[in-house]
Amino acid sequence: MVTAGITTPAHEARANWVRLRTLILLRWLAILGQIAALLVADRFYGLELPLGLCFAVVALSVLANIFASTLFPENRRLSETEACLTLLFDLGQLWFLILLAGGLTNPFALLVLAPVTISASALQLRSTVIIGGVAILLVTIAAFWYQPLRFSDGRELVVPPTFAFGFWLAIVIGILFLGLYARRVATEIRSMSEALLATQMALAREQKLTDLGGVVAAAAHELGTPLATIKLVSAELIEELSDHPDLQEDARLIRAQADRCRDILRDMGRAGKDDLHLRQAPLSAVLREAAEPHLSRGKQVEFILIPEGRTQPTILRRPEIIHGLRNLIQNAVDFARSTVWIEVDWSDSTVTLRIIDDGEGFPQSVIGRIGDPFVRARRAEPEAPQRPGYEGMGLGLFIAKTLLERSGAELTFANATDPFLPYEDRPARCGAVVEAVWPLADLLAPAAGALGENQRIEG
Repeated sequence: MVTAGITTPAHEARANWVRLRTLILLRWLAILGQIAALLVADRFYGLELPLGLCFAVVALSVLANIFASTLFPENRRLSETEACLTLLFDLGQLWFLILLAGGLTNPFALLVLAPVTISASALQLRSTVIIGGVAILLVTIAAFWYQPLRFSDGRELVVPPTFAFGFWLAIVIGILFLGLYARRVATEIRSMSEALLATQMALAREQKLTDLGGVVAAAAHELGTPLATIKLVSAELIEELSDHPDLQEDARLIRAQADRCRDILRDMGRAGKDDLHLRQAPLSAVLREAAEPHLSRGKQVEFILIPEGRTQPTILRRPEIIHGLRNLIQNAVDFARSTVWIEVDWSDSTVTLRIIDDGEGFPQSVIGRIGDPFVRARRAEPEAPQRPGYEGMGLGLFIAKTLLERSGAELTFANATDPFLPYEDRPARCGAVVEAVWPLADLLAPAAGALGENQRIEG
């Protein structure tokens, strides 16, 4: 299903996610760490470092933090360009320190991974590629041109060429691997967050429609008696005003308008009175309600109750169940050639529902990921006329799966037959199969008499 309003492109959704305050705090931590490392290297390990230049580079970060804190509010959300430039500044500052303190022989050279990882987690791919490329370039430069580390006795820290190459290769691989890993995880988290938001919106919409239908139905029921009284009195007036044609015509108009109000309320209140007992229905009635919008779309929808002759359970008409089943049925109708079977079975402990179609079935390449949001980035062109208005991102099945699992169901997705068989060799039920299994206790409505009294709507 496509949820209205969930159309924000991924690059727009990620904009302005990074707060300036967050980067300022991280930079202060880096500054404290750099100062501590310089002092420890000088006082405890006797390394001869150009401390003046090193502290000048650290001072650049201090000034940048003071400048950013003074000029901008701390709760400012950085744009994509601002966040990218900020991370590039931090990367360049760290690179200067590395050049002044041994190049890649300095174990703190590994910290160049930090800006790349932050970018991969929060920024667009373009910014991440830029920062990752600059990081690899700076690391490569630091492998050849740097100020060697010297001890107090004048000895120079020399690393064998093989080790030096290994340090460079490890950092480059770390940039690539951690960048890809962080981006992959962050993208999946964002997709799941957006899909859950769409699910909540769909459920809220279904709940509002259900509540609105109940209010309209209750109004239709409550207004039925006064409208009937108006109609009865107007009919008597018509008989008594036979000698006054003008007044009789007014009485006829009153009766006609009362009939019109009755018809309008009857059409609006087809769902019935908001009777507490109508919040539950037989299992087959709930299935038909879920499938109703798709029964007239040119495909045959067959309902099959397997335990024929047995009394079917009465279940609650929960919005998440109706909306979730409606999504699954719509998906089946969209891809069926001619027929969709909705098969339901129940026992003393479970209710099993199967939705089967005679289409091509689920693609083998995605069948293991069905129910995840945004399985594919775009739909194939041949599907455009078959599913008009769809983005082909797997959001509908995710919403259905989430809502139904929330109601206690366990869902499985499969194909009824081998999709590589020629169509003429396939059985009638040859397409996709969606099976949902609920514990019966999760669906059953309360016993009769336990629902309480109907409530009058107070004007």
